[in-house]
Amino acid sequence: MRVLIVTAVPAERDAVVRGVGATAPEVAELPVPGGVIHRLSPAPPTGPPLTVDVLAAGVGPAAAAAGTAAALTAAAVARTPYDLAVSAGIGGGFSTPRPGAAHLAPGTPHPRPGTPHPDTGTAPSSSAALPGPDTGPGLAHSHSPGTAPLGPPDTDTVPPGPDTVPPDTDTVPLGSIVVADAIVAADLGAETPDGFTAVTDLGFGTVEHLPPAPLVAAVAEATNAVRGTVLTVSTVTGSAERAAELLRRHPRAAAEAMEGFGVAEAAAAQSVPVLEVRAVSNTVGPRDRAAWRIGEALEALTGAFGTLAPLLPLLGTWTSDPEGTRQ
Repeated sequence: MRVLIVTAVPAERDAVVRGVGATAPEVAELPVPGGVIHRLSPAPPTGPPLTVDVLAAGVGPAAAAAGTAAALTAAAVARTPYDLAVSAGIGGGFSTPRPGAAHLAPGTPHPRPGTPHPDTGTAPSSSAALPGPDTGPGLAHSHSPGTAPLGPPDTDTVPPGPDTVPPDTDTVPLGSIVVADAIVAADLGAETPDGFTAVTDLGFGTVEHLPPAPLVAAVAEATNAVRGTVLTVSTVTGSAERAAELLRRHPRAAAEAMEGFGVAEAAAAQSVPVLEVRAVSNTVGPRDRAAWRIGEALEALTGAFGTLAPLLPLLGTWTSDPEGTRQ
């Protein structure tokens, strides 16, 4: 099994490498167009051999898409294609109240594949900012709570579990892990006199990718993570008003970040399943650098991938569509 993990910046890449490297030392640094891949080959307890490549592709959806596409294409040309692409990094949790938000509590019917997703109103298609001049060291993603997990692909209800955000919870705690059950481009569209309109409502493109539900469930259970929608934005939220507006449009959001949708778009173009994993470092809303917990979030990211590395070859039920049939 071959896995490509894409982060925004080297600090996140190194956190992932430390986690995966707990079971195998780094093997090599390999150049790809526009970047360098850090390759590891953990020895799984059972199953096929595992190769994990980690790439810091840059901040934002465009850089993430370009870096992911370059790595996926290079692997395909070499006849060693990837089986999974993962967007990984840190972000912030929403704590803004959710007016009118309908949380999916355990046992609540969940929309079946092909039905409109509550965050976008459209059927799914497939499958945060870090160090920067205005974001401070290692940060620009954001995470938000309250999204319900996808249930097993053969059921119509969301089962209770430790990775389910309770319906009365409005915050994803700092240091927690979020696994995306939907990756949504939250600011891809147009401003109109009536407010924001998604690009899909203008008749173009897509704004959502769904990671394979069995994989999301397995990874969330292994890492004790929250499952929910992760929003991708090009401009990090810096006010309570914008945080509230995002939650109004996406009441099931569990996170805000800057790269997930870019990775998902590149992966979808090559029919590679995608996953997004975020560690919460800050609260979405007014900027308060004193409250950021970047170090703790990076440690949580390391821990999550240290847990996942030996399990990846065993997660054989993941597929490239939400119904669970490999395409």
